[in-house]
Amino acid sequence: MRISKRSTLLLGVATAMLLATSGCSNGLLAGDDAGSDESGTVKLAMVVPISGPSAPTGEYMSNAAQLAVDEINDAGGVLDGRQLELLVEDEACDAQQGVASANKAVSAGAVVSVGGYCSGATLPQLPIFEEANVPMIIPAANSQDLVKAGKKNVFLVNGTGNQQSTAALKYMLKSGMTTVALVDDNDSYAVDITTETNRLIEEDGTVTVALATSVTPGESDYSAAVRDIMSANPELVYWTGYYQEGGLIINQLRNAGFEGKIMVADGSVDGSISEIAGANAEGVLATMTQTPDTLEGGDEWIANYEEAFDSTPGPFSLQSYDAVRLAAHAIDEAGSTDGDAIIAALEAVDGFQMFSGPLTFTADHTLSSGGFVILSVQDGTFALEDDLS
Repeated sequence: MRISKRSTLLLGVATAMLLATSGCSNGLLAGDDAGSDESGTVKLAMVVPISGPSAPTGEYMSNAAQLAVDEINDAGGVLDGRQLELLVEDEACDAQQGVASANKAVSAGAVVSVGGYCSGATLPQLPIFEEANVPMIIPAANSQDLVKAGKKNVFLVNGTGNQQSTAALKYMLKSGMTTVALVDDNDSYAVDITTETNRLIEEDGTVTVALATSVTPGESDYSAAVRDIMSANPELVYWTGYYQEGGLIINQLRNAGFEGKIMVADGSVDGSISEIAGANAEGVLATMTQTPDTLEGGDEWIANYEEAFDSTPGPFSLQSYDAVRLAAHAIDEAGSTDGDAIIAALEAVDGFQMFSGPLTFTADHTLSSGGFVILSVQDGTFALEDDLS
């Protein structure tokens, strides 16, 4: 499968860089032994996109994580008075950049990682944090490859690609759809969702995949893909890539006269998609977990965020906030910053209250319920369309 091939490549890059940095006594991984200090600040790594097209989402995530850190510190910190410190590093949605930033965070003494947005940049970080015995609480990246890696230190607090695909099919069946076009950008995250959606559709047998195609990210003209979609004439187009290309494809599809429904995956849930597609974005659907705008009774949290950062929270800010809270809880339960003790505490979590509901991890360290709902663009912003109940 395309996913496995890409994942193998990314993990190979990570392994090569890991060996390069650990092969001499002064390498990055030869620095602070994470979890060895018994005083000073407790450092959390957050590797998210700070540069590049996905930087706005990285800012939502790092701001929300910092808000949680500040609140925990104001309440007394962790381990009977130690303060948390957030180390924000750039992944730029790039595999090599993600590897370099993960190594930098480990060298700086991070004891838990609470980052991870682009799956293609998060996957190659797994061997680095595993080697350093640093637990990873991943708030956004959700490719099934992260689960298939089978790392004992990896925990996902966002729904998986399989859970997102299940929600997409549920909406198709509920809406009476019979044909769909699946379109991805060859990224691990996007291919994972299209592959899982295709598999689930074949197993169910009700919906027909009229077209499954991939595009090259970073281009401005997707007319070839648009022509293929128009020729296939599906009732629904499901775009599983990120919003930069998604906005262009939506705009070009509508301008070509496509009148069917368009749905995007969670990597495209950002206000920027309306800036790119303009009025053509209206009515676009999305498979997504909870966002601040859809959080019932979330006005106080949103107000706290806006007061702290003079900006509005966006996608994956809630998950990032909860990732920090969960990390602090596990550190306190472990009674130390030892990686194995924190991992054991995470595995023992039973009913920890998060925005998504009470948390108990499955055996493969994922959420028992992905919490995906259907949003739609209304007046330029995403709002709840269908809770799939």
